[in-house]
Amino acid sequence: MMPDKQTFAAAIAAGYTFKGDSVKIGGAMFNGEVVPGADVFLPLKTMNRHGLIAGATGTGKTKTLQMMSEALSDASVPTLLLDIKGDLSGIAMPGTLNEKITERSNMIGINYSPSGYPVELMTLTNSGGVKLKATVTEFGPVLLTKILGLNDTQGGLVAIIFKYCDDHKLPLLDLKDFIKVLQYIGDEGKADLEKSYGKISTTSTGTILRKVVELQQQGADVFFGERSFDVDDLMRISDDGRGVINVLRVTDLQDKPKLFSTFMLQLLAELYAVSPEEGDLDKPKLVMFIDEAHLIFQEGSAALMQQIETVIKLIRSKGIGIFFVTQNPMDVPAGVLGQLGMKVQHALRAFTAVDRKVIKQTAENYPETQYYKTEDLITGLGIGEALVTMLNEKGIPTPLVHVMLRPPRSRMDILSANEIESLTQNSKLVAKYNQVIDSESAYEILNEKLEEAASKTLREREVIEEAKAGKKAAKEEPGFFDNPVVKSVGKTAANIITRSLLGALGLGGRTSRKKSWF
Repeated sequence: MMPDKQTFAAAIAAGYTFKGDSVKIGGAMFNGEVVPGADVFLPLKTMNRHGLIAGATGTGKTKTLQMMSEALSDASVPTLLLDIKGDLSGIAMPGTLNEKITERSNMIGINYSPSGYPVELMTLTNSGGVKLKATVTEFGPVLLTKILGLNDTQGGLVAIIFKYCDDHKLPLLDLKDFIKVLQYIGDEGKADLEKSYGKISTTSTGTILRKVVELQQQGADVFFGERSFDVDDLMRISDDGRGVINVLRVTDLQDKPKLFSTFMLQLLAELYAVSPEEGDLDKPKLVMFIDEAHLIFQEGSAALMQQIETVIKLIRSKGIGIFFVTQNPMDVPAGVLGQLGMKVQHALRAFTAVDRKVIKQTAENYPETQYYKTEDLITGLGIGEALVTMLNEKGIPTPLVHVMLRPPRSRMDILSANEIESLTQNSKLVAKYNQVIDSESAYEILNEKLEEAASKTLREREVIEEAKAGKKAAKEEPGFFDNPVVKSVGKTAANIITRSLLGALGLGGRTSRKKSWF
């Protein structure tokens, strides 16, 4: 017996009614039509269980995360959006009402009222917004080893470097500090380091240096340094009680996946390290939406993937939720995919055999349903429509439902240059973090030490050369008695004195002999 609309509506109402606070994200669809009264809500309590928003290009993924961010902001939950394509900054300005939005709103049963939201623009480079930075010390040896993709031996050397710098009061703030220490322990400081920490391999220091240079080539110098960003500043509430939407503009990082994954891993690790355990909250403290999530996993090593998976598993107990937004659900590693409690699946396109295989595998990852043939529906979803399932307040998956999603209330386009400039000028965080700071650190300290050593060596050489020159001069300079005139006079005087003495003794001298006649 085929299910009817009434049975369907009752099932959806039962599956998407929650005790705690929830937000309406759209209306359930059956046989291609929105069913009145079959509203789909999102429970705030389970938003820290992470999620996935997937679908082909142009199916509405970005608008879905925009709409969800607005709903969270209205519920006083701050969010962080990674804006890869540059089209999320418009969330700061009210949207524009048109016929399509009016029609969709009427079908879903909502009153559409355009609204701008409290937005903080952020950047990892020198583009407009709050500059996010972190020091090398904050990364620590373990995380830095994973980011650089080093083996155990090289990772051990990185740990020794951190220990050496800690013991010798050499702050590691930016990459030039780390490079300077690497060069120092491979040359002038090698004997000193080996005396306390054991032998080190010159080959390993060379390999680590090449890996750091590779990271620099992707623009990491801009990210490493001061002033270090305080992750608590992501969890702010605006003056009107709404959660601040932090938009991290990373449009220039699409060709720099190494830097992108470096930032993301550091941010997740920092959030986990500083955030206290929260237990079961009524709503999350922060929700992150990572657009184009495949960039995180694109060039990640096995160790890096393991670190991300570990953080994803543990960070939800801190009240922090993470949503990955990508075209293909298979872009997300299975270990991470298994941790995602909510799934919003927009349309996928079947152009090749590989595409059809992905669609079939994707359909198998969703709960079974008597209302849809999932594999067929995935390819037939319209723009702004999605298959949705999530965890209810008891941690049980809700029924899979075809949803017409509500439109965002803010602008579905980018901000102008003047609007970006205005936001930046009025930001309190820009004043806090965009000052140029270059504190004395390992680079300056070691340079000074090497200059002092060089000066000392130069002085010692000069003293030695002066001593040698003095001896040579003393040996070669003619004395008073070496003068020919003085020598001649001296010789004559010596002869006279000698003859006089011999004469007095009757032992010499000239004696005239007279002839004797007898």
